Amino acid sequence: MPPPTLLLIAVQLALAAYAQPGAAPAARINHHRVTNTASPAPEPGAENQPLPSLVEGLRSPSDWQNRRRPEILAFWTRLLGKLEPARGDRKWFGDIRKARILDTQEFEHYTRIRLDLPIEKDFYQSHLLLLPKNQGPGPFPAVIAWTSTTPDFTQPELWWGQWLARHGYVVLTSWSFIRHYRDDSSYRKNTAGDKLRARFGHWLPMAKMVHDARRQAEYLRSLKQVDRRRLGFIGFSLSAKAALYIAAFAPEFHATVSLDPHIAINGGTNWFAPWYLDWLRPYPAIPTPEHTILSMLNPDAARPGFEHDHHELLALAAPRPFLLIGGRGDCEDCGGDSDDLQSWGYVNRAREVYALLGVPDRLQFVLTRDGHHANGPEIDPAWQAFFERWLKSPTAPR
Repeated sequence: MPPPTLLLIAVQLALAAYAQPGAAPAARINHHRVTNTASPAPEPGAENQPLPSLVEGLRSPSDWQNRRRPEILAFWTRLLGKLEPARGDRKWFGDIRKARILDTQEFEHYTRIRLDLPIEKDFYQSHLLLLPKNQGPGPFPAVIAWTSTTPDFTQPELWWGQWLARHGYVVLTSWSFIRHYRDDSSYRKNTAGDKLRARFGHWLPMAKMVHDARRQAEYLRSLKQVDRRRLGFIGFSLSAKAALYIAAFAPEFHATVSLDPHIAINGGTNWFAPWYLDWLRPYPAIPTPEHTILSMLNPDAARPGFEHDHHELLALAAPRPFLLIGGRGDCEDCGGDSDDLQSWGYVNRAREVYALLGVPDRLQFVLTRDGHHANGPEIDPAWQAFFERWLKSPTAPR
């Protein structure tokens, strides 16, 4: 059998030979076509451009870990502003364990606790905590489950939490801060983003979501019912976007499910929005106003397709298990919010990194025909089997 590096080269050559739209899923390596008419970067012809390989020139896993990965991590950290509060801003964060318990309900298979957690000292966020009951002493694996743009923080209990709690998982439901932040600010008119900048300076909302999830993980790990070595995250739509960044930058999470984020950074959805990546705001560390997040993502204005894209974040999650679920497996280029056949390019490029590390099966992509929904006849078996294999199983990686 050829050594891993030769296998990777063979895979890359095979992918390059079939890298056009319409190719078989395993051969796709191209960008999404840009279908969102509100995008600040229309990028005509992007779908004809290959995503850059992340393993080109690498010979071993140590090359990835010691050379290429730090470069990618440094770029995205700079783009996001920071991954955690600056030293002077840590005064705003206290003991996350000081929860306010509001009420408790008992069900057949789990206990439901409504509580508020001090994400910041002056900002308590609403949550549901579901604790397995009559299923042994634990400790149990735990999953943080965020809602999407429209429902409130309790909805993940119905989507995923009831099943998880009945099958021996602790569950903490919540929502992104852009849905409900200090003084009831939100993504509407970007009031949540304004408050974030006013207090913390340049800290993009996507990075703040990562930090919030890490705070929630800290709380869960303080509970005796939780196995701190087995934490997962699941999100749909808005929170599927958060899931991608959490998988890349929050190593506390051992398995992550992202359900229809539309993985392409410039495809059919709105990663450019001020409450996500804020593409057009001048970048504060660069004095010339024409430099923005957009200019950092694509430094070559003459070439369609971004130099940096979300296959890099999928790769940063390696070797931890990650599941991407798409709602439109029935079409080539569906537009809208759902991941479709074109999303294979991002998974395939990231899977080259997983393959270099010897764990290609830990990056999974399941395309369904269930549409842009949190549940469905094809969606539910996918995330359930993923958590059972990679979070609950005694043989799952820790």
